[in-house]
Amino acid sequence: GSDTEVTWEDQQNINKFGRLNNRFHELEDEIKIAKETNDNLEDASNELILTDEEVVRFQIGEVFAHVSKDEVENRIEQMKEVTSQKLEKLEEEKESVLAQMSELKKILYAKFNDSINLEED
Repeated sequence: GSDTEVTWEDQQNINKFGRLNNRFHELEDEIKIAKETNDNLEDASNELILTDEEVVRFQIGEVFAHVSKDEVENRIEQMKEVTSQKLEKLEEEKESVLAQMSELKKILYAKFNDSINLEED
C-alpha cells in the first residue's frame, strides 16, 4: 500500500483521464467506420467507371432510384469528400485526446508512481 493522499484535484485528473480514454476508444471506432465508408465509396466509384450503363441504380435512403451515371459519379465524389473531411477531423481529435492523456499520465505517475495503472492491458 501507499500512503500518498489522493486530493480532490488528483481525483479530477483521474476522472478526466477516464473520460479521455473512453473518447479515445469511441474515436478509434468512428475512424474505423469512416475508413470503411471511404473504401466502399472508392470501390463504388471504380465499379461505376467499369459499367457501360448510362443509367444506374443508386440507393437514396432505403430505396434504389435510376440515376444517370454522371449524377452518381458527382454524388459519390461529394460523399467521398465529406467522409474524408470527417476522417481528418476525427484523426485530429484523436491526436488531441492522446496528447491530453499523455500530460495527465505524467502528472499522475509523478505523484502516484506504481500505485496507479493507466495503461491498457
